[in-house]
Amino acid sequence: MLPEQPQLERLQRWMQEVVVHPGSIDQAVTSPGAEREIPSRQLGEVILPSHSLTASERVGVYQGMYLMRMEEALATDYPVIKHFLGDEDFDELIQDYVGRYPSRSYTLNRLGDHLPQFLADRPDWSRDGFLADLARLELAMTEVFDEEETPVLSGEDLESVPAETWEEACLRPIAALRLLELDHAVVPHLTAFHRQRPCPNPMKRPSWVAVYRRDYSVLRLELSAPEYALLSVLVDGTPLGEALADAVAAKDSARKQARVYRWFRNWIREGLFSTIDTGSAT
Repeated sequence: MLPEQPQLERLQRWMQEVVVHPGSIDQAVTSPGAEREIPSRQLGEVILPSHSLTASERVGVYQGMYLMRMEEALATDYPVIKHFLGDEDFDELIQDYVGRYPSRSYTLNRLGDHLPQFLADRPDWSRDGFLADLARLELAMTEVFDEEETPVLSGEDLESVPAETWEEACLRPIAALRLLELDHAVVPHLTAFHRQRPCPNPMKRPSWVAVYRRDYSVLRLELSAPEYALLSVLVDGTPLGEALADAVAAKDSARKQARVYRWFRNWIREGLFSTIDTGSAT
């Protein structure tokens, strides 16, 4: 019997340590965390060998299945990175990643949340930041897919705003919206994946993207720098009068002023905002 604590609890913690260990099964059963729960010399007392497998090999089956499941889950969230890297390099990336960020939840939905930062922090994977930017785009797509459903502001809602409250009114974005400011042009890689074409060479070029969900589909809208700047301040809660006045003031012609209002109408049509707060008492 195992001393001090109930055997089942120690077995469960030991199994967790062994299964999520990124190394070989021999390294896993002799890792400090595993040794702390069940010394490796006692392995044969808790896991019996079969006719064809040793005790460690039997546990190794579960360890291998765990990594395969992590790879499957992250391939679902990051298919474009897998398309760019290829199967072998992607599997190596995931082994490195889950070694640093093993699954800690009953759900795998948020397993890949740290991948953009992981790629940014690892010089051997960063590719000068390109992969981190590509991961940020794919993570945003996953997030908006999982976000709660919120109402969508219509043109009729805007028309109902009293003229005297327009200047101070603030737009509230839908929950399923993410704005990205990137150092690389990553949308072409997303397009190449969907069209089953080879990925283009990474291009370091500033890009701005809105990722959102509409009618149960995840969509993206590529933005210019001025579009991104205006949309960002609106999403942050800047009053409409101030945001639009600043954007229009930066333009030097009526044609460019009209473009600003065209952007605004397009964002409303695309359903990027949920409500409008006029600040009036209810």
